[in-house]
Amino acid sequence: MTLSVTPLVASAIAAAIPLLIAALGELVTERAGLLNLGLEGMMLMGALAAFVAITHGASLPWALLAGMLAGAAGALVFGFLTITLQASQVATGLSLTILGAGISSFLGRDYVGYRAPATFETLPIPGLADLPVVGPLFDLNVLGYAALLAVVGVWYFLQRSRLGLHLRSVGESPAVARSLGLRVNRIRYGAVLFGGAMAGMAGTYYALAQLKMWQEGLTSGNGWIALALVVFATWRPGRVAIGALLFGGVTALGLWLQTVGVGVSTFALASLPYLATIVVLVSISADQQALRRHAPAALGKPFFDGD
Repeated sequence: MTLSVTPLVASAIAAAIPLLIAALGELVTERAGLLNLGLEGMMLMGALAAFVAITHGASLPWALLAGMLAGAAGALVFGFLTITLQASQVATGLSLTILGAGISSFLGRDYVGYRAPATFETLPIPGLADLPVVGPLFDLNVLGYAALLAVVGVWYFLQRSRLGLHLRSVGESPAVARSLGLRVNRIRYGAVLFGGAMAGMAGTYYALAQLKMWQEGLTSGNGWIALALVVFATWRPGRVAIGALLFGGVTALGLWLQTVGVGVSTFALASLPYLATIVVLVSISADQQALRRHAPAALGKPFFDGD
């Protein structure tokens, strides 16, 4: 029997897209010196907002906007507590994850099992979508194509734009950036809100493009994998895309093995992405010099702007 790897590649890309979207948003946040561990909570809030909007008659663009605004609202709470009030970033981020999980569980209880009346469907590019192996890259929905464009956009913003230079300066040394006249708090708020909006978009993808229905905890802890991706990529957008595809491949591998009839426990296969995350984080942590060399110097450190 001849097995095609194209379905495996397609599943890997589908699993990688929300990870890529969320990780890119977190990357920008962390390059500004803020560690937001509330990614999972913001994704869940975005997913709920988008699903409720589409269920009550909103169009797909408006549902996407609702999801992104919900994620940004959660990020705004994080920003106010950590930037303005100087609260612990770690504690605030963890609290945001718990809050998002609780809100989505409570407010979404009446929608459990409901299918979305409208969803993001694939838009294949003629002539390219049928190519072997790489064809799935040209058979994505609008959020998938947006994720690919976002990789280029974030790279250009951080490496080629003036505002991106300001953001990286704030992430390296907010005191020096402030002495040069940069509005540190405004830049950090902008980075945090962008990260929240991207998390909301990732949540929208799970609700309206992947699962296409509402279920409690539909992000399945993938916000933590997206956080790990940023470290794995050493805070570089291109490597985030590669890492997302690798983690998506691990997720898809379990489904593919079941499809081809490999006799492995479904629980073991479902645990593969999280085991891979642990292995990657342990291996990266072993090289502390590389982490210090690539990580923003002010990451996780509070700074009082006075503005």
